[in-house]
Amino acid sequence: MTAIVSTNYLSELLEDAHSRTLELLGGLDDEQLMGPKLPTVNPLLWEIGHVAWFSEQFVLRKLHNYPASRPELDNIYDSIAIEHPTRWDLPLLNLDECLNYIDEIKDKLCSRLNHGDATEADSFIYQFATFHQDMHNEAYTYSRQTLGYPTPAFSVSKDLNLTNDDFGPYPGDAQIPGGKFILGASHNAGFLFDNEKWAHEVMAYPFQISKAPVTNEEFAAFVKDDGYKRRDLWPDIGWTWLNEEGARSPPHWVPDGEDKWIMKRFDQLIDLPPYEPVMHVNWYEASAYCCWANRRLPTEIEWEIAASMEPDGSGTVLSHSKRTYPWGNDKNTIKRANLDGRGSGCVDVAAFADGDSAFGCRQMLGNIWEWTNSTFEPYPGFVADAYKEYSEPVFYTRKVLKGGAWVTRSRMINNSHRNFFTHERRDIFAGFRTCAIPDWI
Repeated sequence: MTAIVSTNYLSELLEDAHSRTLELLGGLDDEQLMGPKLPTVNPLLWEIGHVAWFSEQFVLRKLHNYPASRPELDNIYDSIAIEHPTRWDLPLLNLDECLNYIDEIKDKLCSRLNHGDATEADSFIYQFATFHQDMHNEAYTYSRQTLGYPTPAFSVSKDLNLTNDDFGPYPGDAQIPGGKFILGASHNAGFLFDNEKWAHEVMAYPFQISKAPVTNEEFAAFVKDDGYKRRDLWPDIGWTWLNEEGARSPPHWVPDGEDKWIMKRFDQLIDLPPYEPVMHVNWYEASAYCCWANRRLPTEIEWEIAASMEPDGSGTVLSHSKRTYPWGNDKNTIKRANLDGRGSGCVDVAAFADGDSAFGCRQMLGNIWEWTNSTFEPYPGFVADAYKEYSEPVFYTRKVLKGGAWVTRSRMINNSHRNFFTHERRDIFAGFRTCAIPDWI
């Protein structure tokens, strides 16, 4: 059941997501709006039209039986029907036409909302459409990084007022007791995505998980020790990817002398920040690092336990309470997490101590998405929502990521949220933290 929210709240969400989309178009010319044909990006001009088409399709047309404003766009912006490589060759709306279209759809969505509370159906589908736009806005952001475009200028970006305690590493492991754990979302969770359905009991053994993600400095030691050249560190399919890709470091690292690196952040070259989390590494690279370090990736269950649970009074088993966010149930992320594009990039792993979990794990929300060792699978009782293609078609083909990145919207992310990408993706704002290998393995 989706919690009923006010129509004013839904209108504010739509306006805010729309503003973020316009910010991401800023400073780009016509050539940049199309970009080169790459398997990991879309033409930005296609993508912004798709988001408006999606909202019109699922909110106005399917739920409320509006006629299509422009039926011919079904053959251009339907992401399920239109194969990725053809999106550069379609008769796309030009920028002015596209801006008019996305304005038109946003205004129609807002104008049909009356004052007071929304219906349950609108409460769900309007939030889903907004979160869908949020996800594409995040995709626009990492596309700008992939293509070396200028840093996007977000209106919320500001000095995070970090103190000396927010800089540097945050070493060590958190000791997590075992016990029963309720994985997934309950029926009274408010808004949730279909792949979070439904809450079910699992058992977990005690484990040790790093308090912070792996840093650039730590990953550079792996690179220096020929981590990209040692066959024994890589799974078979990862080794095949490595040789086909020719990778010898994370994609935006640039050699700067022997065992030294600078890094490309959007269109700028900066010194490699030693204590920021390593980013733009895929699941294969994360797994190879773990093998090199005699560690392992956490499972989805372990990650969520470390983020959301508390020890009982004895400290030897898990309590029965489950937090929505690492710090508790207060949804305010200011001073607790690097989200929403407030910082225009990553920060050191020591930052945001106020956002620690009960076990002292830091930055489990924000800064970077974190790879887990778990395959993206349905939970018991899974039922697809209105957008049936969101989760179901890709089950068993991707790995689960948790936690959200610096540009992820805080209104969407919590401990239960499941992101999912194929193993080889390096363009997303993703890194990882590690677990100790138990003595009994």
